[in-house]
Amino acid sequence: MKLLWFGIAWISFVLGIIGAFLPIIPTTPFLILSAYLFSKSSPRFHAWLLALPIAGRGIKDWQDNRVIRPRAKVLCATMITFSLVVIYSTPTIHFAVKLGVTLILISVCLFVVTRKNWP
Repeated sequence: MKLLWFGIAWISFVLGIIGAFLPIIPTTPFLILSAYLFSKSSPRFHAWLLALPIAGRGIKDWQDNRVIRPRAKVLCATMITFSLVVIYSTPTIHFAVKLGVTLILISVCLFVVTRKNWP
């Protein structure tokens, strides 16, 4: 089972990295999932993920206290807004896809902004 969790953790991590550059894929949920799966499968890679300079502190905040820093909330809302602008300004994307992505992104945004702040 640990090998399966380890493999899924890497897939989740890669999707999170891709999400940092593509406006449609959210980064944070994938990185949190990979942290959880690494904690169950590989303490070494879990520690490595928490030590990453950009994402490590935020993942640790979530794991330890279930909080999101205000700056991260603002960045999340900004990137989601940017993503929606890109999606709706692209005429070749079918409206049903736009609507589905909009629902997902708004759900993610609402989840993030309603979490407790880190003091």
